[in-house]
Amino acid sequence: MNFRKKIIIILSVGFSLLLGWYLFVKESDYCITFTAKTATGTIFQGINEWSTAQKKGKNENYTILEKRNYDFIKQQMKDADEEMEYTWNMNSINDSTTSVSIGIKDLNHSLYNRLTVPFYPTKFKTAQIEKIKSFKTGLEDHIDDFKIKIDGEKTSKEIYVAYISLKSVVQEKAQTMIGYDAKIVGYLDRNKIKIIGFRPYLEVTNWDQDKEIVSFNYCFPISKDTKYVPDSTVKFKTIPSIKGIQATYYGNFRTSDRAWFTLLDYAKKHDIKLKNKPLEHFLDNPFNGGNELEWKTEIIIPYDVE
Repeated sequence: MNFRKKIIIILSVGFSLLLGWYLFVKESDYCITFTAKTATGTIFQGINEWSTAQKKGKNENYTILEKRNYDFIKQQMKDADEEMEYTWNMNSINDSTTSVSIGIKDLNHSLYNRLTVPFYPTKFKTAQIEKIKSFKTGLEDHIDDFKIKIDGEKTSKEIYVAYISLKSVVQEKAQTMIGYDAKIVGYLDRNKIKIIGFRPYLEVTNWDQDKEIVSFNYCFPISKDTKYVPDSTVKFKTIPSIKGIQATYYGNFRTSDRAWFTLLDYAKKHDIKLKNKPLEHFLDNPFNGGNELEWKTEIIIPYDVE
């Protein structure tokens, strides 16, 4: 066998293997990529919220098949006419930018899509581009609603507080605090306990990232010599000084967890180990109204030194 025939055989085998992989092994029929100026976790949460909106608006039912570390989520979508898989990969490029890749597979017409998508603007291809464009536009609108600044290494002050222990999904922590605000503030008012500065804290005691649930203390600073009046839910304690990485968040307190995700991406990029126990200090009172982009929250996540 001469050299030319060997090359032809090798190329033919290679092409056959590549074609077989593309048609029958490759996970997605089509892939869409874009970048966003936000953290991986913010996009992850955005996907969940978008999926819920798609169900309400277009009767598309999304089921999570697999997820990981706020940077990967695989969904199955079903509606009256289609059955799709969406595989989202979020890769942090730097402290403020994330690359997003979405692999899309039509479970009922996968082979046809693979034969046509590279060559024609098929209905499948056009519809998926419009769908992801819509998601990206919504994400960018949300990103415009807040600002985050990484402050670097900081040490919080020790503070004595009255607190109430609460639990909620991450997205509803602010609403949960508001729901119990009258309980703790009423206790302090009834017992003539002065709130120092009226700038509360949120101390996370456990963050279950898989279930996206947080246990936390909603805290108001008080004098350390305050006499405790027994209560079934309100307690007193000292929040110790902690050292870690801090960010300043400007925006509505409902989405201050966006700064958590930014700090996690920052720590990952700089090979820093953090405990998943953010401490938030709210420096503005939302009941006073005003421009939400001027509402300031300092958020520190402590180093994991164990």
